[in-house]
Amino acid sequence: MNPKRTKKKHQGLVQVYTGDGKGKTSAALGLGLRAAGHGFTVYMIQFMKGQINYGELEAVKQIPNFTIRQFGRPEFVDRENPDPRDIKFAKAALSHAKELMEQDKVDFLILDEVNCAVDWGLISEKEIIDLIENRPPHMELILTGRYAHPAILELADLVSEIREVKHPYQKGVGARLGCEM
Repeated sequence: MNPKRTKKKHQGLVQVYTGDGKGKTSAALGLGLRAAGHGFTVYMIQFMKGQINYGELEAVKQIPNFTIRQFGRPEFVDRENPDPRDIKFAKAALSHAKELMEQDKVDFLILDEVNCAVDWGLISEKEIIDLIENRPPHMELILTGRYAHPAILELADLVSEIREVKHPYQKGVGARLGCEM
């Protein structure tokens, strides 16, 4: 299959990876890797993540047609009292997503941790709903993060809830290079 010829015929769907378990970003990265392997253009926007050297940032440098851009600070966002910079970064990430949709040069658009950004009040649910409803019909849109709102789940074509059963941090094991970062 030559995606350049079939791109406009490809029916893009909206996928949501949510839940309290580990692996939502990893699932989206795996999907992006598969798409890039078929020649599709993949773009991941990371909300609430910035200046942290996650392994995927280095890996995608070696994958044609796969870009990751972070919008955030290296510190965790305070859910109860977000810093104004966190709101500014989230708004910039959303604006960038809209630009990519308008330019229509991306086949797969991944909005990593966007569900958290909505739930924590950094951007509105309505803004994401508008994004979903106005995406090009051939664009695959992937939304990750805990706390996906019901209206977003309703609009999605595929929803996977990743549930935590057991995690090493429960035994005091912190984030490990190559696994959690």
